[in-house]
Amino acid sequence: MRLSILQVNSEELTPYAIVCGDPFRAQAIAAKLDNTRELSFSREYRTFVGESAGVPITVVSHGVGSPGAAVCFEELIKGGVKTLIRVGTAGSYSADVPPGSLVVSTAAVREEGLTRQLVPIGFPAVADHEVTRALYEAASETEGLVKQGITVTLDAFFQGVEEFPHQKYKKAGALAVEMEIAALFVIASLRGVQAGAIVALDGYADADLREVYDPHTDVVSGAVEREIDAAIRAVVKLHNCK
Repeated sequence: MRLSILQVNSEELTPYAIVCGDPFRAQAIAAKLDNTRELSFSREYRTFVGESAGVPITVVSHGVGSPGAAVCFEELIKGGVKTLIRVGTAGSYSADVPPGSLVVSTAAVREEGLTRQLVPIGFPAVADHEVTRALYEAASETEGLVKQGITVTLDAFFQGVEEFPHQKYKKAGALAVEMEIAALFVIASLRGVQAGAIVALDGYADADLREVYDPHTDVVSGAVEREIDAAIRAVVKLHNCK
């Protein structure tokens, strides 16, 4: 079966997929795999397949924001993917979790518009516990701070006249904010597959802590490398536990 948006044949996909926003980050993830092949590059969706420790893995970029990412998630699931792990970046809500830290998302606040068109407002966006455990264990094997907890998914990156809800979610205990995890968790729940997410913190979202935003520092680059390695190891862990 040909997937019309990703422009790949479903027979070429694997049960495990690592997804990320940036097509060039997808390339960087795929470069860490063995026997890597690029299958397609259609719009923001760049698809690779490879393997680690003999476990076949698909890597796909999904672009920025929940609606476009949801298209990627839905087509991957339609194509036979059973486990999806998002590897991304996020803004921190706490000085205790500074840029360069990793956060494994256990659940996501649905402050985006897409999932409201899919499920009732009270429906939770929750990660699969097996995937979350594998990600946290793998991330904890790297050098640097790793936390797990609730993240916020928000559509807007630049503020308009409406205030962002950062302060209330910081008070409620959320750790970070990004733009796609809630969509991933809700779609995974709807379609009966596993999903998890890990993010590298690349700055502060909280106005009280905000500095000049620069996601291109060595600290952030190191954290991205750590989360990529953790996601790959998590897939192998999950496969070996089956």
